[in-house]
Amino acid sequence: MNLAAVFFYLFAGLTIASALMVITTRNPVHAVLFLILAFFNSAGLFLLLGAEFIAMTLVIVYVGAVAVLFLFVVMMLDIDFAELKSGYSKFLPIGTLIGVVLLSELVLVLGAWFGGGVKLASVPSAPIPKTGTLTNTEAIGQILYTDYVYYFELAGLILLVAMVGAIVLTLHHRKDVKRQNIAEQIARNPASAIEMVQVKSGSASFSKAVGGKRSEP
Repeated sequence: MNLAAVFFYLFAGLTIASALMVITTRNPVHAVLFLILAFFNSAGLFLLLGAEFIAMTLVIVYVGAVAVLFLFVVMMLDIDFAELKSGYSKFLPIGTLIGVVLLSELVLVLGAWFGGGVKLASVPSAPIPKTGTLTNTEAIGQILYTDYVYYFELAGLILLVAMVGAIVLTLHHRKDVKRQNIAEQIARNPASAIEMVQVKSGSASFSKAVGGKRSEP
């Protein structure tokens, strides 16, 4: 057994073990940490396949952003897990039914695959581009920004619209919350910022202005 096979079984075993711990552990923080470990080992498998771009994307995007965001959300929110599990028995039958349907579909797909009923699409005889001419990342960038540049820009536009829509839907202006109005602050002048009040000496308003009651002579 060569070194590559040893690392493959190591990364694959750790990935499966981490995935099982994600769904079996009771502590949500530990579940997110095991998810990060599964992402790292999956990145190792992609490196063994020669797909370094996908491996680095998995580490940077999923571990550096998504999983860390999950961890912060889980640690900041005070979730009552006992209340969440209270309706477990009520939804158990429909959950079991969905699980049986998904398991049946997987069995049918795997049975057709190993039985020879599914045929692979035609694979080109030579890789495009040829091996050794370009690196993996450079080849992906050349194809992405030439042949599929319009689809790439369209995907970015869709994500931008979705982000703006999410901000608009969640941004509610409440009347009981004070907000900063920069234009109003810049337009302030002494006439609108200062109010001169003539208070008669000895009155109740004068006592409040000086911070106490007027003492008798």
